[in-house]
Amino acid sequence: MTMTAARPTGTGAPGYTETWPCEPESARRARLLVSAALNAWGADELVDAGLYIVSELVANAINHTACRWVRVSVHRPGSGVVRIGVADKSRVTPELGRPDAGQESGRGLLVVDAMSWRWGYDREPWGKVVWAELRDGERA
Repeated sequence: MTMTAARPTGTGAPGYTETWPCEPESARRARLLVSAALNAWGADELVDAGLYIVSELVANAINHTACRWVRVSVHRPGSGVVRIGVADKSRVTPELGRPDAGQESGRGLLVVDAMSWRWGYDREPWGKVVWAELRDGERA
């Protein structure tokens, strides 16, 4: 069992971060992490969107990269904002899908885009972090 504990970020704001193998079971663990963080911060209205978003971002790392590990973080970069990030070692950047009506996949980031305040990615020397931000009291 993995224990999750709040760790201070560089600015002193609470944050939650864990690293797991790049496997489907890690999406469940990521949902537990996001739920714990949002509930601890009293941001219950963001839980449903947060759970969907982290599931999609972890699934994308698993399905579209050759990652061995995935790192999930949840923190508050500013007042009323929650950022959910998923890091992997792939340098391939995410793109919004443009699926045809008959396609069964390719819509995940479109839904992340609709559910989040904003989303994006940060390139790092070792890979990337794909993130989505939610705002307290506001949903798309």
